[in-house]
Amino acid sequence: MKGTLIGLAGIVLLAILFSPHAADGSRIFLQPGNLTDILRQVALIGIMALAMTYVILTAGIDLSVGSIMALATAVTAMRLTASPPGMGHVQAMVLAIGAALLVSAAAGALNGAVIAFVDVQPFIVTLASMIGIRGLAKWLTHNTNIDIGFGQDVAAHFASLFWQKAVVVGAFAVLAVIFGVALARTVFGRYVRAIGDNEKAARYTGLPIRSVKIWVYGLSGLLSGFAGVLYTAENHQGNPNAGVAYELDAIAAAVIGGARLAGGKGTIAGTIAGTLMIGVVTNMLRLNNVDSNVEMMVKAVIIVLAVAAQRQRGAE
Repeated sequence: MKGTLIGLAGIVLLAILFSPHAADGSRIFLQPGNLTDILRQVALIGIMALAMTYVILTAGIDLSVGSIMALATAVTAMRLTASPPGMGHVQAMVLAIGAALLVSAAAGALNGAVIAFVDVQPFIVTLASMIGIRGLAKWLTHNTNIDIGFGQDVAAHFASLFWQKAVVVGAFAVLAVIFGVALARTVFGRYVRAIGDNEKAARYTGLPIRSVKIWVYGLSGLLSGFAGVLYTAENHQGNPNAGVAYELDAIAAAVIGGARLAGGKGTIAGTIAGTLMIGVVTNMLRLNNVDSNVEMMVKAVIIVLAVAAQRQRGAE
């Protein structure tokens, strides 16, 4: 965690030094609007990375989160555009969000059940569901986007409410506190760490390994679905192609933050720092008009360095 914070501080310093200047001579990176934009831009990945941390702590991986997010955007948009004319806006929004979260949590729990009971590797299970759930989202929407948020209907009210910066960043902050406390202070959090640290020993001590795994992957699906709800409002559409490669960013945020892919080690605070590190790097490069392909290469280097640093600390 200490190394992650040092890395974050170093990247912030670089962002300040290389920040372009506004007309008044101030550094654009340090402007309040830009700093809150960074938080908003990383919020969706950050929300998904919170649950991904739990998954990685159990020595698992979830490659399906981007596809579950796309499915959630499709379900949200479909429910909003199909709500009966006489239904109140609040009720229609609650039903749409509830349907998206229910479907997403069920998809994640199904991943966990297959992993726990069929004893198939998480990589294989979630890779298959990544493909299948993406196909389901495209099938439901006939492979087209569902536009929402225009006019005065319930979809427009939904978009105007949930796209706001305060709502998106606030949701990330609240969830970070909840997941951080749950991991550090609850029996469930101790079970998650114990399973990832030594599953065989956890089984001998009678820990409910199967149910914990189902819950962990269910939570991963749930937060991916919630990110999908926010994505729908921000982009004014249900998009079956949303979330492509988001799983890689979520995994990267957790790993950069110190989560060990072998399981048992990681913190929510570290994941938040890793998420911010990715956000600051992306913002710094974009402010300087760096090619997006170079941006991807820089992220790759950061991930490799973070994993190498983990191995170095483990060898000491």
